[in-house]
Amino acid sequence: MNKVIGTGVNRKDGRAKVTGTATYAAEHQIPGLVHGYLVTASIANGQIKSIDTSAAEKAPGVIAVFTPKNPPKIFKPANDFMSSKIYEERLPLSDDKIYYGGQIIGLVVADTFERSRHAAHLLKIEYTTQQPLVDAKKATFKDAPPLFGEELKFEKGNIAAGNSAAQVKIAATYTTATELHAPMEPHAIIAHWQDDNSLTIYEPSQWVAGSQRTYAQLFGLPTERVRIVTPFIGGAFGSKAFPWPHAILTAAAGRQIQRPLKVVLSRRHLTANTGHRSETEQLIRLGATADGKLTVIEHEAKSCTSPVDVFPEGCTGITPVMYDAPNLRLKQDMATLNIGTPTFMRAPGENPGMWAMESAIDELAWALKIDPVELRLNNETTEHQRHGLPFSAKHFADCLRVGADKFGWKDRPKQVRTLTRDGKLIGWGVAAATFPGMRGQASVKARLLGDGTAHILTAGNDMGTGAYTIVAATAAEILGLPVEQIRVEMGDSLLPDGGLAGGSQMTASLIPAVMSACAEVLKTADAKTAQEALTKLQQSGQSAFEATATSAPGDEAKKWAFQSWGAHFCEVSIDEEIGRLQVTRWVSVMDIGKVMNAKTAASQIRGGVIMGIGQALMEECHLDPNIGYPVVYDLATYHFPAHADIPRIEVIFVGEPDLNFNPAGARGVGEIGITGVSAAIANAIYHATGKRIRDLPITPDKLL
Repeated sequence: MNKVIGTGVNRKDGRAKVTGTATYAAEHQIPGLVHGYLVTASIANGQIKSIDTSAAEKAPGVIAVFTPKNPPKIFKPANDFMSSKIYEERLPLSDDKIYYGGQIIGLVVADTFERSRHAAHLLKIEYTTQQPLVDAKKATFKDAPPLFGEELKFEKGNIAAGNSAAQVKIAATYTTATELHAPMEPHAIIAHWQDDNSLTIYEPSQWVAGSQRTYAQLFGLPTERVRIVTPFIGGAFGSKAFPWPHAILTAAAGRQIQRPLKVVLSRRHLTANTGHRSETEQLIRLGATADGKLTVIEHEAKSCTSPVDVFPEGCTGITPVMYDAPNLRLKQDMATLNIGTPTFMRAPGENPGMWAMESAIDELAWALKIDPVELRLNNETTEHQRHGLPFSAKHFADCLRVGADKFGWKDRPKQVRTLTRDGKLIGWGVAAATFPGMRGQASVKARLLGDGTAHILTAGNDMGTGAYTIVAATAAEILGLPVEQIRVEMGDSLLPDGGLAGGSQMTASLIPAVMSACAEVLKTADAKTAQEALTKLQQSGQSAFEATATSAPGDEAKKWAFQSWGAHFCEVSIDEEIGRLQVTRWVSVMDIGKVMNAKTAASQIRGGVIMGIGQALMEECHLDPNIGYPVVYDLATYHFPAHADIPRIEVIFVGEPDLNFNPAGARGVGEIGITGVSAAIANAIYHATGKRIRDLPITPDKLL
C-alpha cells in the first residue's frame, strides 16, 4: 500500500486556482444572463415613507425593479438548522421597516451590471427616521438564548467557597472589536430557473445539501428540483454556510422574470449584509492557592445581535474544557443593536473566549510569580467539566512542553522590560489554543475506471482548506494508486451529500466515508489492490467498479469529549517612541489527532495565526453613530495583515490518531489555529513593556 496519508501532498486544486481555470460562482457563463444590483438603506432605524422607482424603470436596459411595494414570492423555511437555515429570519423586502444600516430594500435588474448599478442609484427614497442604537455601552443586556440547544448559563461547586479559598485573585474585563469576514471572493449568486419549478443556483456554499433543502423550502419545490453548484469557494470563514437575504431575493426575482440572474456584492455591501463577528466584553475572575492551583473560575460574556435574527457569540464554551476548577460559573448576556446579523466567524465563541481566558491566566501567573507554562500544566483538566466526560486522546501538555523547548522558553527573563534588541523592547508570550472535535454525516461515491484512474464524488466541498487534496490522498492510499490518478469532484448537490464545511468538520466527516467507499470498491471487485481490481474489471466487460458509502458518528460522544489542543509561543519587538509593534517570531504546536496532510494542515494553522495577528493588532469595524452604517467599508479602510507584518510561522504537530473519534483518527484543523493568538501577543506585549492591554485591537496609540 502506498504511504500517502500524513505526507505533504501538493494541492489537487492548486494549478486550477493559479491558472484561473477554477470556476467561482460569479464566473459561470449562462446564455441570456442578466444582472442585479442591490438598493440598501441609508438609515439604520425607521421606516420607508415612499419609494419612487419611475426613473429607474425608464433607465436603459432595466428589466425589473423590486422593492417592498412589489416583493417576489418567498415562503418561510423551517429554519431549524438541520432541515433548512437562513442567516436572517426576516425575509427580504417583507415589510417597509428599516432595522439596520445597509439593509436591502430593493433590487434593480438590467441587461448589464453597469446599467443595473446606474438605475439603482435613481431610486428616490424617503424615510421616517429614528435614532439607531449602535453603541453597545448604551444597550440593555439580557440573558443570551441557548446556543445549539445548550444553555449558556452554568454553575458547579460553590463560588463563594472558591473565592474564600483563593490566596491570589485577579478580575479583569477584556474586549474585542467588531470584525468583518472580508474573504477574497465576494458573496455572489447566479439563479437559473429552467422553468417555474426547477432551479439551479451557482453560489459559494459551505453546505451544499443544506442550501439545496433551504432553497427548496423557500420556493415550495421538491428538494430534487433544486441544484446547488459550488466547486470552489474563495474564502468563507463561516459567512457562506446558509443563504443571505441578497441570495434569496436574487433567486426569487429570477423566478419572476424567468431569466438567469446574477448578483455580485460590492465590498461595501459585504460589510453590512453578510455577517460579522460581534464585539464582545468579557469579565474573568480567577482565584488560586499560593502554589497555583485554581479554586474558582467565573466567566461572564456579552455580545450583540440584530433585530432580524439572534446570534450569541458563545465565548464561555471554552471555559469548562481548559482548566480544572472545583468551582465554576458561566454567564452570557446579549443586547440587540441596529446592526446586521452577526454570524459564525472562524472559531466562533472559542476565539474571543480564548482571548479573555488566556490573557487572564497570564495575569494570574504574573501575580503568583509562576511560569505561565507551568501554571497551565498544573491546572489542565482531564474531563469536560460541563458534560462530565473524559477527553479522548488529549496531548495539551505535550503542546506546551514541545513548544517551550522549541521556542527556548527556559531562557525567558522573569521581569518585564528587561529584554531589548536594537533599541527596541522585546517580549515573549504564550497562550493555549483549543477547538472542539466535531463530525457529521457524509456520503461519498468511489469509482474505479478501466483506464486505471479513480473518481471520488461528493457534494461536500472545499472552501480553500485542502479537502480536494485530502480526499485524493486518502483514496490513493486505500486503493494503492498514485495521487495523480485520483480525480475528485466536489460541491454539486447532484453528488452524494458530503456534509458541512464548517466547525472544522469536513475532514473528520468526509474521510471515513472516502475510506469506506474505496474499501467497498475493492470488496466489490474481490481484490486487495486497485491493480488487481483493474485486471478483473477488464475481464468483466464493465466500465467501472463503484460503491457509495456513508459515515456518521455513533454513540462515541456519550463516552468521550472530543477536543483539539495547541500552544502558541511568540516574540514581539516594540518601538515605544512611535508605538510600532512587529511580531518577530512564532511557534505553534498542535494536537489534532491524525494529521492527514502535513502540508495543508500546517498551512491551515499558519492561516489561522495570520488571521489572529490581524485581530490582535488591526481589525475593527466602526459604525457611524447617526446612520449606523459601517465607516469601514472596503479593503482599503478595513485593516488586516500584509506580508511584512508576518514572521516565519513554525508549526509542529504532536499527539496520536484519535480513533475513539472516527476511523481515520483525524480531528479538524481549520479553526484551532486562530484561538489564543491575540492573547499570546498581548502577553508578549506585557512582558516587553509592563503594560497590560485588555482591549482589541492593540493599535499603535495603545503602545505609545
